[in-house]
Amino acid sequence: MRPKNVLIPVSGCRADEEAIRLSCRLAKKGGGKIYVTYVIQVDRTLPLDAEVRPEIDKAEKVLDQAETIAEEQDCNVETDLLQSREIGPAIVDEAIERGVDLITIGVDYEKKFGEFTMGDMIPYVLRNAPCWVLICREPITGDAG
Repeated sequence: MRPKNVLIPVSGCRADEEAIRLSCRLAKKGGGKIYVTYVIQVDRTLPLDAEVRPEIDKAEKVLDQAETIAEEQDCNVETDLLQSREIGPAIVDEAIERGVDLITIGVDYEKKFGEFTMGDMIPYVLRNAPCWVLICREPITGDAG
């Protein structure tokens, strides 16, 4: 696998930074670029284009940080803020639209009911992505395990 263009959905989790760095290294080898996307999940009671200011502010901060990390890696980067009803389908649609070769997803090590969980978005992307998918999970620390 030698990906040229990589999509990185970010959420502000701790593992985003390493996912961006790894994706930059991969994209630079192929002479490509990375697309960093933040998807705001809009509640069904609101219009899809509703201005959810706290989430938009968080997204802009996360995307600015992602852009800084990519520029430090001397990587060609484009950031995007999307609003959708569901995050997984938005990521898959973005991957198709951009024609990426790889989706890299950073995942914090989190437990729910005593078991490691990846939530709903990652399994959806794994089932439906038209390209390679790389999961970049943070290491288990003494307090997380």
